[in-house]
Amino acid sequence: MPKPDWDIPANLQPKPGDYSFDLERALRAVVGLRANVPSDAFTADTLGTERTGNGVVIREDGLVLTIGYLVTEAETVWLITADGRAVPGHPLAFDQNTGFGLVQALGKLDLPALEFGDSDSLAVGTEAIVAAGGGRRHAIEAKVVGRQEFAGYWEYLIDNAIFTAPAHPFWSGAALIGRDGRLLGTGSLILQQGQGRQRMDMNMIVPVALLRPVLDEMLATGLAGRTPRPWLGMYAMEGEDGLVVGGIADDGPAARAGVKGGDRILAVGDEQVADLAALWRGVWSCGPAGATILLRLGRDSGDVAIRVKSADRAAFLRAPRLH
Repeated sequence: MPKPDWDIPANLQPKPGDYSFDLERALRAVVGLRANVPSDAFTADTLGTERTGNGVVIREDGLVLTIGYLVTEAETVWLITADGRAVPGHPLAFDQNTGFGLVQALGKLDLPALEFGDSDSLAVGTEAIVAAGGGRRHAIEAKVVGRQEFAGYWEYLIDNAIFTAPAHPFWSGAALIGRDGRLLGTGSLILQQGQGRQRMDMNMIVPVALLRPVLDEMLATGLAGRTPRPWLGMYAMEGEDGLVVGGIADDGPAARAGVKGGDRILAVGDEQVADLAALWRGVWSCGPAGATILLRLGRDSGDVAIRVKSADRAAFLRAPRLH
């Protein structure tokens, strides 16, 4: 992930006079985040052991919202304020379904907290601010260019994701701030649409509306209080020939069952699947974690049917250290 060692061009930064709220105060609520993960952690190979991104203070006692992959299996977390102070943090929770993560500051941040806005009503064409830690120099004015479901290759699917452009180059955990100064979502990815001069880079933002129903459970238990979904440990991709297995998690359910990289995914049970959204919905409809999933796969040697005994993804991850 890129590091914010440079400024957003001045013409793209938000101007205080254009907003009815205290812009500088709102941007102080966004902090930098650095996490270190043990080299033998389950996610170390895919997500790295040194992760850098952002978070936003959502409670004045130092509760910080971020994107969960930054702090998954983290051993140490540091929160960096706009004035350069570094405060240790404790990773409280990671919700597998939404992708949100929570960190509690272990020292005094002394920063304002952003209130939640109405991300459900955020329409295409609406102006907003995508902000990384570091104040206005690391914030960019953007527009909402899309609202639609998003499916990820890592067994992830959310409805009504927010897409903004121009893209913020330091997107992980960045705050999407509305015209009223309230928090609308958390940055997850940078995506590209089109080709050549017609290419548009944009950020995918997880709407804060998805956090409201699960926040209390995450704070109480570190989990979202829902029955864990079946997890296969299978990375799928959409290609010209349909869905293809792009990779397998080591010692995960799919690997144990004999699924191979390059397999074409034809169906879940008797239901054909043509895209990632249909694949994950099909898998999750088979029951909770532990359910057996029947995958119909295409290989050069012929089609095969493989039964995968799913698992709870959280069981493969290191729990946060107690402080």
